[in-house]
Amino acid sequence: MKPTGMLSRRGFVLGAASSMAALSAMPIARADEPKRKAPNKLCAFVKFLQSLSFSELADVIADLGFDGIEATVRPGGQIPPERAEEELPKLVEALRRRGLEVTIMTTAINDAHDKLSRTVLKTAADLGVKKYRMGYYRYDLSKPIAPQLNELRPALRDLAALNRELGVAAVYQNHSGAKNVGAPVWDLHELLRDIPPREIGVAFDIRHATVEGGLDWPIHFQLMRPHLGAVYIKDFHWQGRRPENVPLGEGQVDPAFFKQLAAADFTGPISLHVEYLPKAGTDENIAALRRDLATLRKLLPA
Repeated sequence: MKPTGMLSRRGFVLGAASSMAALSAMPIARADEPKRKAPNKLCAFVKFLQSLSFSELADVIADLGFDGIEATVRPGGQIPPERAEEELPKLVEALRRRGLEVTIMTTAINDAHDKLSRTVLKTAADLGVKKYRMGYYRYDLSKPIAPQLNELRPALRDLAALNRELGVAAVYQNHSGAKNVGAPVWDLHELLRDIPPREIGVAFDIRHATVEGGLDWPIHFQLMRPHLGAVYIKDFHWQGRRPENVPLGEGQVDPAFFKQLAAADFTGPISLHVEYLPKAGTDENIAALRRDLATLRKLLPA
C-alpha cells in the first residue's frame, strides 16, 4: 500500500499539467498595454432643481442615472451656509438611500478665516463630502493686475492649509467675464502652481474656456491638466457679442475636447450643468438634464 501522504509520480505529472493548462488560459497583460482608466463619476449641478425636497431630488437624480450631485450650499442655494450643520446631513442621507453622493459642494467659500466657512467645511468633511467649489475672486480693473494676484496668494495658501487639515479639496472654476479671476486661465496656473490639486485644484469649465479662448481652448486645457480637480460640461453659442447657453452638442464646444479629456487620464468628477432654461420649471430642467446626459455619454470615449 502506498503511503497516503506521498504524491505518486503520475499524480504529480497530471497535477502539474493541469496547473500549466490553467495558467496558459489566463490572459497575460502586455507591458505596453495601456492601463484601463477608472470611470469618472458623473454628477448633476442642481441649481435649477432646488425647489425639490431632498428625497425628491435623490429620486430624480437616481432615475436620471447620475452618480451624485453638485449641491448648492451657498447664499441662495438649496442649503444656506448658516443651516449647513442641520440640513447637509439630511441631504447626504437622502442621497445615500438611493446610492448617490454629494460629489461636489458648491459654496461661496474663499476665506479660510471665516468662521461660518470653517463650520460648513468641517460639517461636510465629517459627512464624507470631500470636494467643494470655491467662491470667486474679482479684479479691480482700475488697478494693475499682477499686484492683485500677489495679494491673493496668502489667502489661497491659508485655504489650502485648512483643506489639508480637514481632508477636503477645493476646486476653483474658470468663469468667463471681464472681472473674474480665472477667466483667462493663465492666472489660475500662476496662483495654484505651488499648491497641490488635492488641496486646491481647478474645475475646468470647457464652456467658459471656449468663450474666453475661442480656438485656444486646447492650450488652456493642457495648461490646467496638472491642476484638474473636476471638469464642468455645458455649451453655448454666440448671440451677437454675448454668449448664450444652449443644449450640449448644439453650440461652440468642440467635441474634440472629450477626446483630449480621455487622453488626460483624469479620473475625477465630471459635473453636467444645464444653464439654458433658467426661467423654466423643474420638469423642463429634469428633461434637459436627461437629454444632455445622453449626449455627454455619447461624447465621452468608451
